[in-house]
Amino acid sequence: MTSHAASGNDVHAASNPNTLVNFGFWVYLMSDVIIFSMLFTMFVTVSTHYNGGPSGRDLFELRDVFFETMALLFSSITFGMAMLSMHARRKSQVLLWLLITFVFGALFVGLEVHEFLGLVHEGAGPWTSAFLSAFFTLVGTHGTHVTFGLIWIAVMIGQVAVKGVTAPVASRLMRLALFWHFLDIVWIAVFSTVYLSGVM
Repeated sequence: MTSHAASGNDVHAASNPNTLVNFGFWVYLMSDVIIFSMLFTMFVTVSTHYNGGPSGRDLFELRDVFFETMALLFSSITFGMAMLSMHARRKSQVLLWLLITFVFGALFVGLEVHEFLGLVHEGAGPWTSAFLSAFFTLVGTHGTHVTFGLIWIAVMIGQVAVKGVTAPVASRLMRLALFWHFLDIVWIAVFSTVYLSGVM
């Protein structure tokens, strides 16, 4: 009886591969939550350890960070439009909104790289103090995730263009949407914890 039930479960899992994939994706996303939680904890712990170097008040320009934030938030909105178009099976609109999302995401990464290069040029690199080391690690890890998301978006643009809005493609877009919106939430926490607190 037990072996028959196990066999039935195996057949059910094999016939529903998305169940396993979704579980695996949620495990991955929760692992990212743990990683960012540790990075936030590290940053808060050493956020006043300047080693005689500059503080956030000396370095951060909220105007520039505001543009970064708006670029990422708008990319989340445009991704939402892409998902609405996906549910309506409008291939051309899905492609358009994904492309716009990619542009906003690339703008965010470009502004972040510009900020990092500017800080290093001013002599405020990650080796300067524990504060800056934690800053570059936290913000850089988020930026790396956004860069990975941009690669993912580019791949999905190709898949939608070639295959259309099929069920497997729609499933991948759903996972990408969760990942992208997650990065938005993390950035709001970064903006509040790192930049706003840093200039006060």
